[in-house]
Amino acid sequence: MATIINMPRLSDTMEEGVVASWLKNVGDKVEEGDILAEIETDKATMEFESFHEGTLLHIGVQEGETSPVDTLLAIIGEEGEDISALLNGDTSSASSEVKEESKSETVSNEQASEKNETVAMPEGAIVVTMPRLSDTMEEGTVASWLKNVGDKVEEGDILAEIETDKATMEFESFNEGVLLHIGVEEGKTAPVDSLLAVIGKEGTDLAAVLAAQASGSTSSTPKTEEKKETPKAEKKTIETVSTTETLTNSNGGRIFASPLAKKIAKDKGFNLTDIKGSGENGRIVKKDVENYTPITKVETPTTSTSKSSTPTAVTNFAIAGEENTSEVKNSQMRKAIAKALGNSKFSAPHFYLNIEVDMDNAMASRKTINAIPDTKVSFNDMVVKACAMALKKHPNVNTSWTDNTTLFHSHIHIGVAVAVDEGLVVPVVKHTDALSLTQIGASVRDLAGKARNKKISPAEMQGSTFTVSNLGMFGIESFTSIINQPNSAILSVGAIVQKPVVKNGEIVVGNTMKLTLACDHRTVDGAVGAQFLQTLKTYIENPVTMLA
Repeated sequence: MATIINMPRLSDTMEEGVVASWLKNVGDKVEEGDILAEIETDKATMEFESFHEGTLLHIGVQEGETSPVDTLLAIIGEEGEDISALLNGDTSSASSEVKEESKSETVSNEQASEKNETVAMPEGAIVVTMPRLSDTMEEGTVASWLKNVGDKVEEGDILAEIETDKATMEFESFNEGVLLHIGVEEGKTAPVDSLLAVIGKEGTDLAAVLAAQASGSTSSTPKTEEKKETPKAEKKTIETVSTTETLTNSNGGRIFASPLAKKIAKDKGFNLTDIKGSGENGRIVKKDVENYTPITKVETPTTSTSKSSTPTAVTNFAIAGEENTSEVKNSQMRKAIAKALGNSKFSAPHFYLNIEVDMDNAMASRKTINAIPDTKVSFNDMVVKACAMALKKHPNVNTSWTDNTTLFHSHIHIGVAVAVDEGLVVPVVKHTDALSLTQIGASVRDLAGKARNKKISPAEMQGSTFTVSNLGMFGIESFTSIINQPNSAILSVGAIVQKPVVKNGEIVVGNTMKLTLACDHRTVDGAVGAQFLQTLKTYIENPVTMLA
């Protein structure tokens, strides 16, 4: 039985689409998953995948033509099948066939799905699975949930934001009910088609639903939506361009251009009348605009009536050169770093305090300590130790903010930022205040080595109450850091610099180091942060106090 394929809705604002190119011809064999055509929407050009098997019997929209969403795009069926009834408007049989035999999710209002994001389960619940939001997506990460368990969900509500291998997309609910269960927590990754959530009536036996899902029960039920589709390609944030705008050339003839071509031309400041189209009937497409080079114009200033003035030509030269941009997929580590730091920067009101420390005594003390056999202490170890001791005297800095309470930690766990190939990790030295300088040094070296070799465990990077970030070894004299939440503060350590200083009323050569404390103003006030830095300065400038 033949199946009608309608123009899909490939973006939330799409009302019509343009067939940029057909990848299959009438008479070609079509397998499930084959790319049928490239379709230009108001936002991007996307590959349209077939969810049916058979022979391409009819093409309803030719290349370069525009068609509204849900109008006839193509017909797939058995070779030699009579489709005259379908072409004459009788789509009832095709619609029935789609509902009975479709094995994959679909993007037309005449199709229902058996291999879909949602499947009917016992007790009236609907299982929502991880959707395939791009053609190469194999797994997705839940960036954030927009609904909580117990919330009412309406058809069309955004359930969650899901990170694919291409973009972060809003995932829309095609069902109504109550969100009964969340199967993938925020920040977690799950394969396509795995359990994402359960929607149903309040009071539904969730245990029975989950048991049925685990046993492989996937009895299908028609989707509740009539005209909602799941995009099969990435969404790209591109300003909507009207496809109904009519352009004319100097002769009054109409200029045909794709929506995407119009958008690119507008952004680049190109006049479409100057661009020659390579599409059908001279239609301007994306590649025509991208390959277009404006003609160099010669401007002649207005000639003065004075006999002494001479007209001159000013030429605007276009610099020739190759433009190239490469894409590197964001690793899960980079995604986690971006999310954590973004949340911290935009949620915690940061303020910064700076202080300069005399390092002469610290340098002398380190030299003495390292003269002992099998002993090695770095300046960073001394700073970490000084921080631990200062935190004991200023417990307000050793805190964490929550919406309802401030957590005061009696333990002191200091995180030490370590640069690795893929980004930044923060191993944690537990109970730092109870360790000696040499123990801190050994612990930091061990954790840093594990981090760089990717052998550090999650437990060794959790639980910090304060963080130290040191870029002094790179020659950075001062910088500010983003707070490593749930900490209330982070210390940025600069390089030791030799410069003229004033001591006992005389200018002498000294060694100084700049420290910057970033504080969360919700828990640490300016005076508290300043007092902490003064105590820290005292310990670092008098290392003997840290040996007691």
